[in-house]
Amino acid sequence: MKERTKLGNAIEVCQSIERDAKDNVEMIALAEAEGDGEMQREAESAIYALRAKAAQMELESLLSGEADSNDAYLEVNAGAGGTEAQDWAQMVFRMYARWAEQHDFKVSLLDESAGEEAGIKSATIEIKGINAYGWLKTESGVHRLVRISPYDSNARRHTSFCSVSVTPVVDDNIDIVLVDKDIKMDVYRASGAGGQHVNKTESAVRLTHIPTGIVVACQQERSQHKNRDKAMTMLKARIYEAELRKREAAASALEDQKTDIGWGHQIRSYVLHPYQMVKDLRTGVETSQTDDVLNGDLDKFLQASLAHRLKGHGDDISEVRA
Repeated sequence: MKERTKLGNAIEVCQSIERDAKDNVEMIALAEAEGDGEMQREAESAIYALRAKAAQMELESLLSGEADSNDAYLEVNAGAGGTEAQDWAQMVFRMYARWAEQHDFKVSLLDESAGEEAGIKSATIEIKGINAYGWLKTESGVHRLVRISPYDSNARRHTSFCSVSVTPVVDDNIDIVLVDKDIKMDVYRASGAGGQHVNKTESAVRLTHIPTGIVVACQQERSQHKNRDKAMTMLKARIYEAELRKREAAASALEDQKTDIGWGHQIRSYVLHPYQMVKDLRTGVETSQTDDVLNGDLDKFLQASLAHRLKGHGDDISEVRA
């Protein structure tokens, strides 16, 4: 039913584009016959908008990976650098949350570790919506910030790093067998707001998959049992995502993308001083509208990286250059 809904929605949008294009072509012909310049300009504008919509649909049609239509877990971790890096991690975390909200995706905070003075050490959200993972899967990697630090009394320029990890949310019925002896569970008190119950009970759960070293944590629920169930689902997702990457590397020329996903491998730079520029180091797409990007305007980067990653679509990158 999920696949049927996805296909039905795609067909409906395509049919809508076709109908609107036909109507606007007829309107242009009518406007030319009647000498109505305003009507003609409106119809032409509508056709240009349809062209952009069709291009978006073309990109979405390429999201045919095994988990592309799934919801996504997005995790941000601060790099070395204390408060400065933790503040940058929070900025990146907010950027993705804003992007998701602007696309009508549902965002749920699963885990957060606050910074010592400001920002966050790490945080994980679940982003729910069709193709959430497909759109965000190329965002895993290291993000670099250059700015005048608001935490430096001498107003010096600082460079900070944070890492982003994106994994698909998998259904419970996917056959991933986890053996109890391979899982280490730690419980601890949740941090942040939540009242007396949160502060006095060890309801937060951290799971470590010993064979792979994968670690997940959840403190969303008041119940330790519910947090463990959620963390187990997240752990399955991380293991599943690792297997997906192995299949992609073996089946296509994506090994370069694979090696770029790791600490010390930057995918995007955000420069706020001495000039303003956000540049994707994989595709070359850049913009000087740094405030817009940090407020969630990421579509140009997501589209370009997706086109860059998929075979035969590298030439499309120039169309989304800012």
